[in-house]
Amino acid sequence: MKKKLMLIDGNSIAYRAFFALPLLNNDKGIHTNAVYGFTTMLMKMLEDEKPTHILVAFDAGKTTFRHSTFKEYKGGRQKTPPELSEQFPFLRELLDAYGIKRYELENYEADDIIGTLATKAEKEGFDVQVVSGDKDLTQLSTDKITVSITKKGITDVEQYTPDHIQEKYGLTPEQIIDMKGLMGDQSDNIPGVPGVGEKTAIKLLKEFQSVENVLENIDKVSGKKLKEKLEEHKELAVMSKELATITKEAPVEVTVDELLYEGYDVAKLSAIFKELGFNSLLEKLDGAEDIAIEEVNEIVFEKADEITENMLADESALYIEILEDNYQTGEIVGIGLSNENGNFYLPLEVAQQSEAFKNWAEDETKKKRVYDAKRSIVSLKLRGIHLRGIDFDLLLASYLLNPSESIEDFAGVAKRHQYTNVKTDEAVYGKGAKRKLAEEAELSEHLARKAAAISELYEKVLQELDQNEQTELFYDLELPLALILAKMEYTGVKVDVERLETMKTELAGRLKEIEAKIYALAGEEFNINSPKQLGVILFEKMGLPAIKKTKTGYSTSADVLEKLEHEHEIIREILNYRQLGKLQSTYLEGLLKVVHKDTNKVHTRFNQALTSTGRLSSIDPNLQNIPIRLEEGRRIRQAFVPSEDNWVIFAADYSQIELRVLAHIANDENLQEAFTQDMDIHTKTAMDVFHVEAEEVTGEMRRQAKAVNFGIVYGISDYGLSQNLGITRKEAGQFIDRYLESFPGVKNYMEDIVADARNKGYVETLLHRRRYIPEITSRNFNLRSFAERTAMNTPIQGSAADIIKKAMIDMAARLETEGLQTRMLLQVHDELIFEAPEDEIEKLKEIVPDVMEHALKLSVPLKVEYSYGPTWYDAK
Repeated sequence: MKKKLMLIDGNSIAYRAFFALPLLNNDKGIHTNAVYGFTTMLMKMLEDEKPTHILVAFDAGKTTFRHSTFKEYKGGRQKTPPELSEQFPFLRELLDAYGIKRYELENYEADDIIGTLATKAEKEGFDVQVVSGDKDLTQLSTDKITVSITKKGITDVEQYTPDHIQEKYGLTPEQIIDMKGLMGDQSDNIPGVPGVGEKTAIKLLKEFQSVENVLENIDKVSGKKLKEKLEEHKELAVMSKELATITKEAPVEVTVDELLYEGYDVAKLSAIFKELGFNSLLEKLDGAEDIAIEEVNEIVFEKADEITENMLADESALYIEILEDNYQTGEIVGIGLSNENGNFYLPLEVAQQSEAFKNWAEDETKKKRVYDAKRSIVSLKLRGIHLRGIDFDLLLASYLLNPSESIEDFAGVAKRHQYTNVKTDEAVYGKGAKRKLAEEAELSEHLARKAAAISELYEKVLQELDQNEQTELFYDLELPLALILAKMEYTGVKVDVERLETMKTELAGRLKEIEAKIYALAGEEFNINSPKQLGVILFEKMGLPAIKKTKTGYSTSADVLEKLEHEHEIIREILNYRQLGKLQSTYLEGLLKVVHKDTNKVHTRFNQALTSTGRLSSIDPNLQNIPIRLEEGRRIRQAFVPSEDNWVIFAADYSQIELRVLAHIANDENLQEAFTQDMDIHTKTAMDVFHVEAEEVTGEMRRQAKAVNFGIVYGISDYGLSQNLGITRKEAGQFIDRYLESFPGVKNYMEDIVADARNKGYVETLLHRRRYIPEITSRNFNLRSFAERTAMNTPIQGSAADIIKKAMIDMAARLETEGLQTRMLLQVHDELIFEAPEDEIEKLKEIVPDVMEHALKLSVPLKVEYSYGPTWYDAK
């Protein structure tokens, strides 16, 4: 078998990936776009090239031996965005899981490592593939060394062989160095000869072969000005060539034989992909579906053919098993029960037919300890059993103890608390397409084990909550909220199906109109949804500038088209066509699929134990993400209507709650004054930052102030703000500095909370919701920077989440106290949605703002705005 070495320029590819892809985050808020792009490139190169040996080279630091020649080498480069820096540790973890050697060398660049190893490998009979985003490495090309340079995208590469270089430039690979010597390299701050560009450099080299020969024959160079420049800058040309030369003799301590690639570790790579949220890549891993056999101790349990009084104790652990993710439509496959009298497995039909079980389940005085209270309540209520008396939820308690740890399944949660006597669901039911119901013997034992685990962990977990001062958060906030959310899920929201169908028809007509307009502008009909056909129309027929290419043709991604919007009106129509198309397929058709056929309601499920900040999210359908920037998107809310005649939809939302929380936590007098005096906060910020009066604040000033106001809450960097506002990083950095000067309390808060997190290892919300940040003391600058931003924004976002949760609990109690028929239907970010009889509206106008504004006392007033109407759309 032919030996083949692949050498990857780690920093270059990571940079390319970062800037080629939009900012992506996993569920913990860690940016992942550079790692994702790098991984897709790596997967493709491994598949296409099938290397036998591989190494990824990284730059060791900012200073190299070249700086002793020219101290301004690479001096013009901007600081690496923190959103990229924080990804390098994960990139290194990824390579370790792949079983790929990585290497860096003090005082040398990745290029030098690659140049040295490529030359050694070539001498040892290897074929060598170099992968980079930097054309400097094309100087290494030989008959045995191919240099693959990524184009605008990540997976599309241009192969530089000596023949290709000759065809493209009319030069040899060695002359690439001379070309850099003459023309310089702005990205590396290599000066070259001022005024000499690529065309002139190539022309000179075709005539004189090298920098040295050019300088020895200046008198033969045509053009008086060019002669003068070459004469004046001889030393710069020689130095620039030296700087551009990749050394092939770096003191690399790793040998080529040590770079043998034997394949990846499926378990390690799967774990990293899961952590980073790379679900689509996870599916591509060979062997990822294999499940390890898990060892557990024996357990004594009894299968209940009938339910006896002995099984139904005053205090019991109860576990409801549903295999489908959607417990509202999934079947209960069995019930586990554990108490002082033993462990039991209850088949569903036995439990349903037992009056004793139903009475016990509905008895408030019989205490039940469960895993996922909301799921337990809703799934039993759908089968006519009203579960009451829940006094513990293992899922919610574990989530509070560490919300940053992703919850895989029951066994994973138990393992957090050092309990291992329960198998994973994958081990029992299989995974993916192989997932199926286990035989009854295995199923019954599995459910009995889960119930036993809840019993075993009850006191231990409560002690942990108490040690964290989170007992009140659990019993006064999260557990009561679970009961309210269960009621909201069961109640559902009425949908006007006819209105949705009408919208679908109208939107189809609108799409046809836009389609016809696009065809007219293009001069022909084609498949607008085909990137390949669209690329040919835009970039070949219409001659628009091609910004990015992929392996299959031109890129027509949203970011590419947005940059071309000013070039031709067809671009705006295509973007509009895509947005409306997504509304049609994802939201109109998507909603119609999940409407309950008997009630015409949708029953979204609220994720209560998912986010690191404590915020709720919703799925099946996701009613928190209905796009409302487009009028067509907002109009989808017209389909959400009251479920009773002469009722209306009533909506109330907090105004700028996170900024108000920031004003309170930071104790910033300027922010507090703005909210206390009910000023427009963005105008106030613009006044302070730009040093102008209110009447002098322009729309652009307010827009920039708004971006930084909300950006500060999310720990925005100069890079992030520059992307939001379309300004330079320098301008964005100056804006942030001026903001912090104007709001010194915010600046102090940001510094103090980081110091506090470093001391404790975690941050807290106002109600003691914790988020652990172990990376805050990392020696790795990038990890530490991410942790610092997390420390700053978590108390703000988390406290805002706590406040609306508290408002929901207080609101449910107030509605009951007032004896109102009004029902709480949805929570959407900072907004609560109700349906109410028309004759209760005046009462709601009074009590809803009163309850929400007094959910938690802050140093600034909470402000609630409300509206109502015949549909959700009209209530906004």
